[in-house]
Amino acid sequence: MKTIDSLGDLTGKKVLVRSDLNVPLDGTTITDDGRVRASVPTIQKLLDAGAAVIVTAHLGRPGGEPKPEYSLAPAAARLAEVLGRPVTLAKDLVGDSAKETVAALESGQVAMLENVRYDKRETSKVDEERAELAKELAAFADVFVSDGFGVVHRKQASVYDVAQILPAAAGLLVQKEVESLSRATTNPERPYAVVLGGSKVSDKLGVIGNLLTKADRLLIGGGMVFTFLAAKGYSVGSSLLEQDQIDTVKGYLATAEENGVEIVLPTDIEVADKFAADAEHKTVAADAIPEGWMGLDIGPESAALFASKIADAKTIVWNGPMGVFEFEAFEGGTRGVAQAMIDADGFSVVGGGDSAAAVRRLGYDEGGFSHISTGGGASLELLEGKVLPGLAVLED
Repeated sequence: MKTIDSLGDLTGKKVLVRSDLNVPLDGTTITDDGRVRASVPTIQKLLDAGAAVIVTAHLGRPGGEPKPEYSLAPAAARLAEVLGRPVTLAKDLVGDSAKETVAALESGQVAMLENVRYDKRETSKVDEERAELAKELAAFADVFVSDGFGVVHRKQASVYDVAQILPAAAGLLVQKEVESLSRATTNPERPYAVVLGGSKVSDKLGVIGNLLTKADRLLIGGGMVFTFLAAKGYSVGSSLLEQDQIDTVKGYLATAEENGVEIVLPTDIEVADKFAADAEHKTVAADAIPEGWMGLDIGPESAALFASKIADAKTIVWNGPMGVFEFEAFEGGTRGVAQAMIDADGFSVVGGGDSAAAVRRLGYDEGGFSHISTGGGASLELLEGKVLPGLAVLED
């Protein structure tokens, strides 16, 4: 994969950088700036090299048209604070404002184009439509740097097509993501433990299938665990259950046994009488969930069990929270996994998305983990063993 250093002397050049600034907002307030901070090293390296930087990114799903609530203004303001220099936000993506903003840009300065998903061509399935937008974006710059790891699994104009027009390279974030996730999936140091959570088994079918030939231990929590418990014949009350996946999960359990892969399921569950922060709740055995009650977290005994399975692992990958960590009463399992990973000596990767959000929300030092991914979907597809188009286009 080509890196920034392969682009040669960047003095006086304009560099189009695809960042991932898809941050969660409460109105216009960023509630988690992790992606903004993660984008800074690449931008700073380019500025230090004498380049002028043009940032392009998306926020949310505006549906191919400008919508004020999806403006990148909050991200531009936060990026300026972290960089310690102005970031000029154009009023559009490739229109008059963008052209004027880019034309006025000098070495050492940063500009940002408005939300790339304001243009429906960005996500078009028609190659010619994406290529048309990519050509307009490419006209702004001399070279392209792909640094939005959260979108490299998408064949989109600002990710894939621009890289076919301009000299292109991976940014520092994408480089670090690929190196870290490859270390965790290609000849990982063993024991290799993978912790999977989140709401649905169906979201992680490919990942589970791939890991059954690679991991030593799969620790299953989150909403997806109830399909596993149902596959073992347990009643799960009113817990989240994918009835149509029970036979698939039975197959996973059989394959795991054949391959000598240990699947670790919770022994106790924190159940509630409703889905609410103030719900009545209690801890029950995993095989004794009462009718009318729903599981919202793994129990304390399970958290300790999971911690013991993580403790001696040399490679640990975690994707998906163990419960509804947004509610204080049901954060124990997720907190237990996070702490166990910090305490372990192994190489630890937090696979983006809700897991990364949980780490920050629960107040853990991000430095306690070897790597925290910025891309939930992209990291999942790498774990699944897929080829990601936004990475393939950057290969030497």
